[in-house]
Amino acid sequence: QVQLVESGGGLVQAGGSLRLSCVASGTNLGITSMGWYRQAAGKQRELVANAWNGGITNYADSAKGRFTISRDDPKNTVFLQMNSLKPEDTAVYYCTVVYGTQYYWGQGTQVTVSA
Repeated sequence: QVQLVESGGGLVQAGGSLRLSCVASGTNLGITSMGWYRQAAGKQRELVANAWNGGITNYADSAKGRFTISRDDPKNTVFLQMNSLKPEDTAVYYCTVVYGTQYYWGQGTQVTVSA
């Protein structure tokens, strides 16, 4: 059974930084991509950043220049370094891992940015 365990969320002041981590386990299938989505209260879940095999990454416009996604493939871990955080970044952040064509989601970690 695939398990995604996220950590690193919390409360931070505007302008501060947080680093989210997500460790995937439970299958021997190959990972296609690892990424982060977020969902703010009353809004739809949206992509923040994604890291594909081969070092290809893509970011939401709101994350470009402030957030960096990276992977530690031997450890099946994906990170999201978030700098210059803004109150509008407040949301539950979800890790997602794609094994083959199957998406798996973490339980979410709350990020709150105070003004």
